[in-house]
Amino acid sequence: MFTLNHIQDPKNTKDYLEISNSDQSCYAKIELSLGGSLQELSLQNKTIISSKYTKPYNESYASAILFPFSNRVELGKYNFDNEVFQLEQNEKGKHNALHGLVYNKSFEVVKQEISDTEASVSIIYNESRPGKGFPFMYAITLDYVLTKNELQLHVTVKNTDNVAFPFSLGWHPYFYSSDIYNSMLTLDSDQKILVSDSMIPISEERISWHAPRKIQNQYFDDCFVLNNSLIKFKTPEYHLEFKFSTTKKYLQIYTPENRKTIAIEPQTAVANSFNSKKGLQVLQPNDSYNLNWKINIE
Repeated sequence: MFTLNHIQDPKNTKDYLEISNSDQSCYAKIELSLGGSLQELSLQNKTIISSKYTKPYNESYASAILFPFSNRVELGKYNFDNEVFQLEQNEKGKHNALHGLVYNKSFEVVKQEISDTEASVSIIYNESRPGKGFPFMYAITLDYVLTKNELQLHVTVKNTDNVAFPFSLGWHPYFYSSDIYNSMLTLDSDQKILVSDSMIPISEERISWHAPRKIQNQYFDDCFVLNNSLIKFKTPEYHLEFKFSTTKKYLQIYTPENRKTIAIEPQTAVANSFNSKKGLQVLQPNDSYNLNWKINIE
C-alpha cells in the first residue's frame, strides 16, 4: 500500500509531500515551497534523485519546473506583440534571466489518491499578481504519479488571462550516480546548439550521437536537438529510461563539478527562445498546454 504525507512546519518554512510504498523501496519528496520540485526519488531501493548531491536549490535549480521560459533570456529582455519587456536578471555575471518564474513559487495540493499499486497528487500555482517582465496570468498544475518502478510528471499550463502570452517549458532534474565516469547516456541527435560566452545560442553544429556514450571525464553544458523523445541513462546501480511527450524536442545536459550527478533537462525550446523564437509557443486566452515526462527503471 502507498502512503502520502503532507508535512508542514511554518516555523521552519517547511512544506513538502512524502510518498512511499509499504516496504519503502520507492520514495518521492516534493517540495511545495520550492516550485513543487521533486527533491528526492528512489525506485526499487535505488537512489535516482537526491538533493544531498547538488548545490543549494537557489544555485542548482535542481528538479525545478522551468516556465514561462526554459534556460535563459538574454539580458532578460524580449519583445512580444510589439511591446518590450524586461525580466529580472537573476544570473550572476551573465546578467540573463534564468530558469523561468515558478521555480521558487509555493504550490497548493488540490487532489491526492493512493492505492496498493500507486500514489498520485495534483498541485497547483495560480499567478494572479504577475510582474512587469511577464505581466500575464496563468495557472500551472503538476500531477505526480509514483509506482514501484516509475514516476510520471504531467504538467498543465492554462492561460487565465484575456491576452495571449509566449512560453516554453522545461524540467531540470539531476540524476545521481556513484560512478559518473563509467555511466552511459544514450540519445538520438544530429545537432548541437552552439552558444556564446554568455550561454546564448548563436548557431548549430552537425553531430552524430545515436549510440550509448560513456560520460568519462567529459564536461557538458550543451543543448541537443533530438530526433525522438527517449533518453537512456545507465549507471552501476540502475538502468533508467526518460521519456517525454512533446513535438518540440530539445535536451540540455549539464555535468556539475562534483561529478556526482548529471542534469538531463528536457525543454520545448532552446535558450533565449523569447528572442530567437526557436521552439517558442504562444498560448491563447483560456487555452491549455499539456506535457508528460516519465522516468522508469528496468
